[in-house]
Amino acid sequence: MRRKQSLWFTLATVVMDAAMIMAAFFAAYQLRSIVKYPPALNIAPLRGYAGMMVLQVLSLLVTFFFYRLYHLPHNVSRVDQLYNVTAAVCIGTLVATAGTAFVYKDLDYPRLMIIYFAFFAIVFVMVGRLVVGAWRRSVRARNPDRVLIVGAGDVGRMIAQRIKQSPSLGYEVVGFLDETPGRKSAAGLPVLGPHSALRQTIRNEGVDEVVIALPEAPHEQLLDLIYECERENVVIKVFPDVFQIMATELSLGDLNGLPMLTMRNVALRGWRLSLKRAMDVVGSAIGLIFLSPLFLLIALLIKLDSPGPVFYSQIRMGLDARPFPVLKFRSMRVGAEDETGPVWASREDPRRTRIGAFLRRTSLDELPQLINVLLGDMSLVGPRPERPVFVEQFRQVVPRYMDRHREKAGMTGWAQVNGLRGDTSIVERTKYDLYYVENWSLLLDIKILLRTLVSIFRDRNAY
Repeated sequence: MRRKQSLWFTLATVVMDAAMIMAAFFAAYQLRSIVKYPPALNIAPLRGYAGMMVLQVLSLLVTFFFYRLYHLPHNVSRVDQLYNVTAAVCIGTLVATAGTAFVYKDLDYPRLMIIYFAFFAIVFVMVGRLVVGAWRRSVRARNPDRVLIVGAGDVGRMIAQRIKQSPSLGYEVVGFLDETPGRKSAAGLPVLGPHSALRQTIRNEGVDEVVIALPEAPHEQLLDLIYECERENVVIKVFPDVFQIMATELSLGDLNGLPMLTMRNVALRGWRLSLKRAMDVVGSAIGLIFLSPLFLLIALLIKLDSPGPVFYSQIRMGLDARPFPVLKFRSMRVGAEDETGPVWASREDPRRTRIGAFLRRTSLDELPQLINVLLGDMSLVGPRPERPVFVEQFRQVVPRYMDRHREKAGMTGWAQVNGLRGDTSIVERTKYDLYYVENWSLLLDIKILLRTLVSIFRDRNAY
């Protein structure tokens, strides 16, 4: 049933792509006919370009196939999807144009029409895929894949919580398998038995997918569990236990026939560092200019709400663990830590002012950090900076915690857009920060910024 459903989704995507490509070709032809500059020599009637359109459709569909755009995972970032569609359309258009010049040697087609076609194809194909994706998510939400999680510890509960928070993924957790004596439930879900009951549980519960959430399990135990899942023909996913390795770019090579993994440090340096800094300067300058009316409004509301300054400066640890003053809109009453000393903010923190509660919930209190970015103390994207007292605590208990200071602190980060902010696991946050530090790309920064804008008003962990 699942395979038949996936086949229908794939066929629907192919048909939608073909329709959108043809629509893009028609739109490009019409636009080139309307726009008289630069003048075209001989624009034939639309039917004269029918063969060219067929080549464009076939070329793009084949290119999409090789770009794995018909491999439809449950959840894919729209930014990644746009990037892949753009690359595939450009390559497919070039191939089709070359093929047209070879097959239809007497056809005089306007070169500018090809550029129009590529633009319309990217836009139309993305719109079509969003429509099919919405339909696919709707179907999966009504008939979700049944997921069994092996391991009811912190990692297993975190995975279950993520699935609950994202019903559009099309997953339903049926329960856990766990070896802890006496454990009957976790994260509001039942513990269905020990690990040895894996195959029987898969059959009894009609499980479609198994997630092995045992990051510290021995290698032999993982292999046994995977073998049991394979015998029941279910999808297997394993939460990794070697994040230090996975957070580093790997390449596969050999030593006289012996396979070897080579780890390459891809930390920001050289032109990468210059590119990121240029994006920070331009982004922060534009943000400060366009958001200046909002700055004035927030400043006025803070003044009217409680006595004290508008801005609040606090020492945080940045690049190379150097301290710097981070700027924020004041969201708590003056002298909030005079009696308690440095403490972690809580969800219902009584120290917050009325306007401060709203500012923290929407992350608007962080906007003055655009000044920190412009000055070079911070970046738009990077690991969030912590106070020195907390850094000293975390470095004692979290492996590789100080490695996150190899890059500038950011206003937002990979951990934050994945729901790890506020009172969440500092260990998990560090893993995501390390992944970002060692896998930076301009596309990843853009993705994080877009996801930050989308999640501002719906982040449940912001306070």
